[in-house]
Amino acid sequence: MTLVSLAGVGVRFGTRELLKDVSFVVVRGERWGVLGRNGSGKTTLFNLIRGDLEPSGGTVVRSSGLRVTVMDQYRDFGDALTVWKAAADAFAELFALERALGEQAERMAAAGDAVTPAMLERYDRDLHRFEREGGYAAAARVDAVLHGLGFDPDRARTQTIASLSGGERGRVALARQLAAPADLLLLDEPTNHLDLETTLWLEGYLRSLDAAVLLITHDRALLEAFADHILHVESRTATPYTAGYSAFVAQRAERRLAAQRAYHQQASKIAKEEDYIRRNIAGQNSRQAVGRQRRLARLPRLGPPPGEEDVMAVRLEAKERGGDQVLVADGVRIAFGDRVLLAGFGATVRRAEVVGLVGANGAGKTTLLKVFTGERPPEEGAVRIPESVALAHYRQDLAQVPEEKTLFDAIADRRSRWTRGQVQGHLGRYGFSGDSVLRRCGTLSGGERARMALALMELDQANFLAFDEPTNHLDVESIEALEEALGDFDGTVILVSHDRALLRALATRVWLLHDGRITDYPGTFAEWEAASAERAHAARVAAQEEEALRRVKEQKQMRRAQDARKKEESVQRSARRALEQAEAEVARCEGEVERIKATLADPDLYLTPDGVRRAATLGRELDAAQRALESAFEAWGRLSGVG
Repeated sequence: MTLVSLAGVGVRFGTRELLKDVSFVVVRGERWGVLGRNGSGKTTLFNLIRGDLEPSGGTVVRSSGLRVTVMDQYRDFGDALTVWKAAADAFAELFALERALGEQAERMAAAGDAVTPAMLERYDRDLHRFEREGGYAAAARVDAVLHGLGFDPDRARTQTIASLSGGERGRVALARQLAAPADLLLLDEPTNHLDLETTLWLEGYLRSLDAAVLLITHDRALLEAFADHILHVESRTATPYTAGYSAFVAQRAERRLAAQRAYHQQASKIAKEEDYIRRNIAGQNSRQAVGRQRRLARLPRLGPPPGEEDVMAVRLEAKERGGDQVLVADGVRIAFGDRVLLAGFGATVRRAEVVGLVGANGAGKTTLLKVFTGERPPEEGAVRIPESVALAHYRQDLAQVPEEKTLFDAIADRRSRWTRGQVQGHLGRYGFSGDSVLRRCGTLSGGERARMALALMELDQANFLAFDEPTNHLDVESIEALEEALGDFDGTVILVSHDRALLRALATRVWLLHDGRITDYPGTFAEWEAASAERAHAARVAAQEEEALRRVKEQKQMRRAQDARKKEESVQRSARRALEQAEAEVARCEGEVERIKATLADPDLYLTPDGVRRAATLGRELDAAQRALESAFEAWGRLSGVG
């Protein structure tokens, strides 16, 4: 089923053309990765799909009743005070209906026989709607999404929005989008505030949906695992690929190569034609030259194909080699009040190692980097960095970029001997050219600030680099440029990141920060992933075995309980039968006594000698019957618990 179709779409803002000739179709169940450099128009495409922006040309067709969800970048949760209420926002009307159903049921119960057909009809109609719209599964769905994104669903019911950090608010906004019923999800960099574990959960969750998903992300590992279509936004248009990420990379290279060949062939042909025209326009062949000139004027010119020349060019070079021992941590303890982030940590980092520092959000990775850089002291222990080691720190909050300075001044102040051309050339390698170098740093977007932070870091010429989530604001091609630069860097790196592709390419050692301890894995990130997967598999198998044993034990206990219950029921049945038999015997004996007494009370019995003898016999029978009745009463009393 086609959900959205764009045909020949263009977008203009005044004289500026942002997009042109964009055409693609999104079908239910498809998973699209949307790629392009920062500022290329990816978010504009989302606005077109949602209907928040009308195209300057072409058409956007949406299926009737299409439900589209998008994460609120401003994180406005309305009047929701708690995390759970904010995440369950899409179901507010459904939960109100559930409360109304409860109130209707109470009124009908109170009315009793006075319940009217109208009351029953309304209840049936509302109940059918509640079931049809998934009311019984709504709360469980919200709980599952919150749990997957690192929240405790029970605590979320009382945890206030006001108490959350910026990253946590971002995860709540993502939870609200994922929990909402939708035919099409538009996700814009959802992993920016996720750690490795929650990113893996998101990957599995998105793959399980039957809705269509359009995902803007710089996470190449997520793209590789998730996408079956790619939309590449480049050169003011968007090219769809029916391919996963790896296949897209290969196809894009082939397409660029073909475009370059066509461009160069046309340029060569044009140059030859122009040369002929110049040589012959005033000579004997002027008529032919004029004809060629006209044909050349009508020829559609191919633009130069997008290449790699305008990709950020990072150069990370150390001024000095430094010693072989770069960092020594001894008995380090880090805490915030009563909360211990790290205890008893000791390690040695050696030259040329790339340490991947991973762990859950809030575990203390950023704080540990601040201890390494000397920004804050540890509560206990010490960190030693030799004088021959120069450390540069890429901060996650990008606070190293001076907001009040222009880009030009920020570089010129660090390189007072550089000429204006050298400063502009340096900024140009990071995507800043022309008048943009005169912008104030405080006006930069997140991606621009990230590139400026790298431009400043290069000037440090440090031999020890500490990175805190450097990929958060970069596009894929910029990340690849950074990855290449770090791969060529001959110094030491500590890398805090949730970008699995970057960690796989670079990390030679892994530190896992968890529950106040660091597990030091002496291998690559890919090897650590494999080992972690094996441990997780072994843990699942052990848990399954434990669960199976628990079930067997429970079944045995249930069988014993069932056997005991059956035995008890059998005893009770026997006791009931015996009691019934005793009651019957009492009734029989009572009848026998009454029969004999009635016979003895007959005056005619005593009129003849035989009657007198008969009366004597009946007297003896009465004594025996009364003794039998007493015995029957005693037996009945024992069985019934009387006496």
